[in-house]
Amino acid sequence: MTAAAAPPTKEQQEFIRKLQAEREKLQVLSKEYQKFIQTRQQFDAQLNENELVLGEFGRLKDSAEVFKLVGPLLVKQEIPVAVSTVKKRINFIKGELERCDKNITGSEEKQARSREALAKIQQQYQAKMQAAGGAPQS
Repeated sequence: MTAAAAPPTKEQQEFIRKLQAEREKLQVLSKEYQKFIQTRQQFDAQLNENELVLGEFGRLKDSAEVFKLVGPLLVKQEIPVAVSTVKKRINFIKGELERCDKNITGSEEKQARSREALAKIQQQYQAKMQAAGGAPQS
């Protein structure tokens, strides 16, 4: 027969509460990180598309006509204006990519700090359990 486990002490309950709170925080940070990655991928795809369009403009003959979709209508647009618009869009997207990279780096740092805090709480809990003569629980 095995002895029934004693109910956790208030101190143990506090460690468990801290562990759960830190795990939840890490999960939230992980979801946030995934959103940042997804947003960056979308901007990267847009950048590739716009750079492709800019390359296509370079292949156009001087007599070519360019049209812009405005609602349900195709409106004729001057090539220099279209090129300028695409270049502005590329610059905007590059700025957004830089912002995304900063968000990703910040999120990685927050996750690392959260993992460290989680490990520290676990170590403190195990040290308390060992000092109390109980078996450490993970």
